[in-house]
Amino acid sequence: MDNRTGVVAIVVTSKDAVAKVQTVLSDFGEIIVGRMGVPNHTTGRNVIALIVEGTVERISALVGNLGRIVGVTAKSVLTPVQ
Repeated sequence: MDNRTGVVAIVVTSKDAVAKVQTVLSDFGEIIVGRMGVPNHTTGRNVIALIVEGTVERISALVGNLGRIVGVTAKSVLTPVQ
């Protein structure tokens, strides 16, 4: 299987979802190369940007698991590794 490098953008709008997001990210830690989180205390929305590298199936599983959490939106952009 071919590996891909990409970015996963996560928006968390529920305080109850934060712990669940952290659990999912820990479960997929082997494909996460970098992480940046920006809390917005004014709106209550937190944005997390991940740099990921792994198979399309594994990255899709990460995004799918995040998307199933109430109060979380996740999108990915992938490119082939050169």
